[in-house]
Amino acid sequence: MNIQSYYDYCLSKKGVTEHFPFDEETLVFKVGGKMFALSSLKGWEANTPSINLKCDPDRAQEFRAEYEGIKPGYHMSKVHWNTVTVNSDVPQKLLLELIDHSYELVFKSLTKKLQAEISGS
Repeated sequence: MNIQSYYDYCLSKKGVTEHFPFDEETLVFKVGGKMFALSSLKGWEANTPSINLKCDPDRAQEFRAEYEGIKPGYHMSKVHWNTVTVNSDVPQKLLLELIDHSYELVFKSLTKKLQAEISGS
């Protein structure tokens, strides 16, 4: 996966916006004003990309045990966030599923009203 495919994939989801709330190099994707994915642009430039993604705590532990490329979230809650190294032993299909999972967790935490606004229903 490259930065453009990551960027396009995240922005293709309903209600997603991009931000740089921390500094000029940490790209954050939000839904309903809440983060679901963040990544360092410098990491992509240095060919060492990683993405922080929210994850169900039980699944997070399972993924960390199974894949070298999945670690506790860097600078995040180690319970609810994983840092996934892109182009590692984590298959791209799983990486996309983890992005989806993070998005869904955050989306489901939004108010019903906000969910309806984003869904267009």
